[in-house]
Amino acid sequence: MADPAAELKSLAPWQRPLRGHFPILAGHPELAYLDSAATAQKPQAVLDAVGTYLTTTNANAARGSYPWANTTTSLVERTRDRVKEFLGDPAPDRSTVHFTSGTSEGLRTVARDWLPEFLEDGDEIVVPHADHQANLAPWLEAQALLAKQGVRIRVRELPYQAGSGDYDPRALARVLGPRTRFVAATHVHHVYGADMNVHRIREAVGPDVVICLDAAQSVGHLPVSVAALDVDFLVFSGHKALALPGTGAVWARGLRGPGFLPGGWPGTPNTAGIASLAAALDWLDAAGTGRIERWTTALASLLTDGLSTLDAYEVLGCRTSLAADTAVQRRSSIVTFRHREISSQDLGFILFSRGFMVRSDDHCQAGRSVREGSVRVSLHVYNTPEEMEKLLTLLAELQ
Repeated sequence: MADPAAELKSLAPWQRPLRGHFPILAGHPELAYLDSAATAQKPQAVLDAVGTYLTTTNANAARGSYPWANTTTSLVERTRDRVKEFLGDPAPDRSTVHFTSGTSEGLRTVARDWLPEFLEDGDEIVVPHADHQANLAPWLEAQALLAKQGVRIRVRELPYQAGSGDYDPRALARVLGPRTRFVAATHVHHVYGADMNVHRIREAVGPDVVICLDAAQSVGHLPVSVAALDVDFLVFSGHKALALPGTGAVWARGLRGPGFLPGGWPGTPNTAGIASLAAALDWLDAAGTGRIERWTTALASLLTDGLSTLDAYEVLGCRTSLAADTAVQRRSSIVTFRHREISSQDLGFILFSRGFMVRSDDHCQAGRSVREGSVRVSLHVYNTPEEMEKLLTLLAELQ
């Protein structure tokens, strides 16, 4: 994206009315919400869908035979199909969708309830050590659980490219062996904002290795196709995709290994959250995730272009992408940076004092500590070029 300003200008007539769909932002015009990677704001259509469900047909799913219960059961099943459709599932009759509280629980469910049945003594798995903690800890827990059962598996680190922060498929090829059975990866990095080019992982590992994808920062932010990605599990959080908190899903392809079925008694599903997820997916489809990606990438480019001229700041992630004429991909909706003298925690307080809500800590990144904190600006369709310009003006004052 050589000219983010031109891209934003061309999309402005589409974006402007969409911002008005978010009542919390309309109620606080003095604030700029820049923390959508943590949780996204909710459009009125989602709020209305939840209110309608709770005031007309609220009941437990798969428990009763009266009309409200039947309607709720149908809602849950329709939303499973809706998730498959939204993800471009090429074989929806074979795949499954299980609802969870979010990505963290979803990944842990795969690690706890599916992976141990799939692995045998001497098998190897490859997992990321610098992505979100939720995409590392569950696989280490599975290794420890299997060890107690006398099954020894080896956990190997998914390699990264030193310059870009992207995964390194050439180095991955050297890590793989005949006992590699499973790879965990991330679609969009929650700190660096980079699309991690997961299709290259499939090319490296071949057709038989299972791939589990953390899509927390991609679903709802850009077009996601499980057919194009060629993964076996895709896990995401509804609350980052405009739905209510406590909502998420595990999509399981059902092609390699045993069928995925969460263990234990399922209990009562989050039916209000599921209603919100169905409405959020409808809203995202109507708005167009392709245009949302173009908008947020242009905003992120506007911000990184400005930060690259301010010597007091270090932008994390691929440095090559900071040039306006770069051939490297731009950041997708997430820009993370540090001030060279002001601590990230203090910088976060300063920014909020001027109306900017950002996240300033270690962002739950595996292998990082609070001492390595940074400020993360994460964007969605409701953010504006004016917010980026005002933020850059303030950051320039702090040089």
